Amino acid sequence: MGFQIGLASTWTICNTCRNSSIKETILRAAPYDTLLVQKGTYKEFEILVDKPLVIKGMGYPNVDGEKKGEIFRIHSDNVTLDGLRIINVGVSYTKDNAAIRVVQSKNFLIQNMILEQLFFGIYLEKSSLGKVYHNRIIGEAVDEYNSGNGIQLWYSTDVEVLKNHVQGTRDGIYLEFSDQITITNNVSMDNLRYGLHFMFSDHDVYSNNTFENNGAGVAVMFSKFITMKNNTFRKNWGTAAYGMLLKEINDAEIVGNTFEENTIGINIEGSNRINYTNNDFIGNGWAIRVIGACYTNSFKGNNFLYNSFDISYNSKLNDNVFEGNFWSSYTGYDLDKNGIGDVPYRPVKLFSYIVNRTPETIVLLRSLFMDIIDFSERVSPVFTPDNLKDAKPLMKIRS
Repeated sequence: MGFQIGLASTWTICNTCRNSSIKETILRAAPYDTLLVQKGTYKEFEILVDKPLVIKGMGYPNVDGEKKGEIFRIHSDNVTLDGLRIINVGVSYTKDNAAIRVVQSKNFLIQNMILEQLFFGIYLEKSSLGKVYHNRIIGEAVDEYNSGNGIQLWYSTDVEVLKNHVQGTRDGIYLEFSDQITITNNVSMDNLRYGLHFMFSDHDVYSNNTFENNGAGVAVMFSKFITMKNNTFRKNWGTAAYGMLLKEINDAEIVGNTFEENTIGINIEGSNRINYTNNDFIGNGWAIRVIGACYTNSFKGNNFLYNSFDISYNSKLNDNVFEGNFWSSYTGYDLDKNGIGDVPYRPVKLFSYIVNRTPETIVLLRSLFMDIIDFSERVSPVFTPDNLKDAKPLMKIRS
């Protein structure tokens, strides 16, 4: 039995109580009741929450699915899950079993959860106006084919994903057909494929997140009106790794981010009308690598520091704007002392053009041969875009 607090009841669930099952207590509870799950282990799966409830763990009780299937399925508005440790989600090759699935629901809150030994972690399906806050999601993914994503949103809108730690999954956070999502202050690291992955999702904002040591940091694909601000992309290394991949992206803002020690800082393909402003590119193999048609983009106020290649470009045509950036390899002068170099800087080196076509030539990176061909191309451009230059290079690092 529950006891009355106003019009709603509070139910206590424990291993030695009359209410010893989460699933059975949900069946008995009335809408808007609160269930307090005491410390202990509850071996349950396919727990359906089909009415407005608050389900709160006291001292992080374990809900153990024993690898039999999905564990919580929320199919109601106004549900809160708070403070549970969920383990042993069933792995399936036909169903995307999740520790927590939210289906066609609004005004949900999933917070302070610990999810381990999982397939998918939190899966939002056709849901909206919810919050995924301060959860710890730790997977043990080894292969992509038998692992799921940490936080997945599918056909969902107006959701906050805030202060979560996601590690060891396929994609840390994955969005597909999900608009008006805000992703803030999360850490996504050590994931097999991407720290964050967008597909066909518009008007989203992700800011102040850290993406570290993933197969690749972030992939933003076939989306528009995305704001990417003040994130850190660090140590995403590998033969096909990058801090960020942009593919078929239009009308975006990339502002104040740090790309540090990635194989490629940003890999860009078929993306247009993007403003790259006040970003730091530090110690990457390639800071920015442009592949395919990319038009009407603006690169202003960025710092390019000690990258092997600042800009790689595979076309002689350019209508992108580079202006007022700092380039650590710039050797020009500033006679009028206005902080802007008097000599334009050409960031595309012939050697990067050669490496794009013949990757094996990378072994010549620090050779005298590289210096000679880059000097000759700078004097008389033949292979690189002659109008791709920063006419106002900064003499000091933008702070």
